[in-house]
Amino acid sequence: MSTPDSAKSKATASFVVVANRLPVDRIEHPDGSVDWRTSPGGLVTAFEPVMRRHDGAWVGWHGAPDEELEPFDNDGLQLVPVPLAAQEIEDYYEGFSNGTLWPLYHDVIATPGFHREWWEAYVLVNQRFADRTAAVAEQGAVVWVQDYQLQLVPAMLRKLRPDLRIGFFLHIPFPPTELFQQLPWRDQILEGLLGADLVGFQVSGGAQNFLRLVRARLRQETHRDEIRTSDGRTVLARSYPIAIDAKELNDLAASEPVATRAAEIRHDLGDPDVLFLGVDRLDYTKGLLARLEAFGELIEDGTLDVEKVAFVQVATPSRERVEEYRQLRDEMDRLVGRINGDIGRIGRPPITYLHASYPRDEMAALYRAADVMVVTPLRDGMNLVAKEYVACRQADDGALVLSEFAGAARELRQAYLVNPYDVNGMKDKLIEAMNDSARNKARRMKVMRRQVAEHDIDHWASAFLDDLGRTGPHA
Repeated sequence: MSTPDSAKSKATASFVVVANRLPVDRIEHPDGSVDWRTSPGGLVTAFEPVMRRHDGAWVGWHGAPDEELEPFDNDGLQLVPVPLAAQEIEDYYEGFSNGTLWPLYHDVIATPGFHREWWEAYVLVNQRFADRTAAVAEQGAVVWVQDYQLQLVPAMLRKLRPDLRIGFFLHIPFPPTELFQQLPWRDQILEGLLGADLVGFQVSGGAQNFLRLVRARLRQETHRDEIRTSDGRTVLARSYPIAIDAKELNDLAASEPVATRAAEIRHDLGDPDVLFLGVDRLDYTKGLLARLEAFGELIEDGTLDVEKVAFVQVATPSRERVEEYRQLRDEMDRLVGRINGDIGRIGRPPITYLHASYPRDEMAALYRAADVMVVTPLRDGMNLVAKEYVACRQADDGALVLSEFAGAARELRQAYLVNPYDVNGMKDKLIEAMNDSARNKARRMKVMRRQVAEHDIDHWASAFLDDLGRTGPHA
């Protein structure tokens, strides 16, 4: 790993990714030296191989407030930091992005806040991202803007650099008309997205919601997946379900150290007959409370035997300065404590709750160890955890219980699909997944493994970039 060195970085790039965060975390050593390591997370995992193939640049915030860094190379990636002040982080990121857009786009599971100062910060920061991108992109470069924090960047960038071919991809759900209309700045967001040549969504429903809103609110002409803008451009709106590097993850899970660790995990849990697993960010959209409540009731009513089953729930810390997330953590602590206190045995707590982040090899071992993977978000753009579990299977075994409201349910139709709002239905589905015949489980898993292997991250990126290459000023 290398430290920031602007002299080593290229001046411009022909392929630029723009995202809220750079794909690295800073490591400060006792002697004052600094290294950067690749961050965990689905977006980073998705883009690193694509970036390396295209020798591109990544524009994003480096994670520290009130600090400006020069562009630098890290492990062969050209990184372009965008500075954010502490107040901007509070208003643009914690405020408008995660206090307004996140709950609104996730079916108002939590109440969005509509504050003008948050919006003003969002506009200001989006303009800064657009300015940095305009400066680093070569003439005629391809620029791929990521996610809900930067929905104004495409139009801002189009104004600065009409020569660019601009794509935008939304990683979270795009809401239906009746929800999106609540946003006071709804037209500005739509106009911002229309600055792109291609607007990508996780599922076709999101693209259709966008097309309907553009037609109704902005009076733009649409035909199928095309939008004809008032300035004569054609914008495409299509779905591109995001994927994972399935082969890399399968190979990791197949390795001897991970296989050994998977066996250790089961042994440390008392060698249960059935191991259930949940892996999520600690977020109110993930359906964590209902999931654990369902499992607890199954043990409480005697359907499951605490001596024979175990549930491991990994909840990665997330947005801990946001009040709703602090409240959720307290609720999780109380629920797990109550279930384990009421029905646990010495040495056999029903639920092992881990509020921490783990490296990829440990996650692969957990996936490999689990008999039943439980992925039950109330709403999710895709959910890569479901695909990661499938990719880690070494044979056609295991069972995936998956929310109907995760984008992944459109592709992984052989999962045990469940309504996460229905606790009794979830209890039935957990039992079905656990007790289904080996033959049925194998039939389901075989199809899902093929789907995940064939529709991997390369397939996703290539599909988007191929379509983007047929749009824009050079088409």
